[in-house]
Amino acid sequence: MGQNINGKVTAITDGDTFKLLTKDSTQLKIRVANIDCPERKQPFSKRAKQFTSNAIFNKYVNLHILKKDRYGRSIALIRYNDSLDLSEQLIKNGLAWHYRQYSKDSVLQSLEDKARQSKIGLWQEPTVIPPWEWRKNKRK
Repeated sequence: MGQNINGKVTAITDGDTFKLLTKDSTQLKIRVANIDCPERKQPFSKRAKQFTSNAIFNKYVNLHILKKDRYGRSIALIRYNDSLDLSEQLIKNGLAWHYRQYSKDSVLQSLEDKARQSKIGLWQEPTVIPPWEWRKNKRK
């Protein structure tokens, strides 16, 4: 895929998923690439959603769509405020995990390591359960 799209963020589903309206009035469901935010009912889920909302809701953002996922969402890198990367900002603020299963991004990994060491955001919790494990346990 690898296409670039600009659009206005019209809804925030959670910390790493939102809806975007393109210039030609197409609505897309977007999943932020390379990260995973806490699931609903997990600690810091509301803060991750609030952070994403404060960062991009009702704003124009630039997407670089990498591919579609099995739910039909466009997985994309998101730039906002001209130069900020949403994946990096969520990780830096301790509101997401670097999704190593799908990403080899060394910058994201180093940001997560720093947030962990500094006990920022979700890393303050005594035990943190990654969202992919949380989802797996919910299915059982």
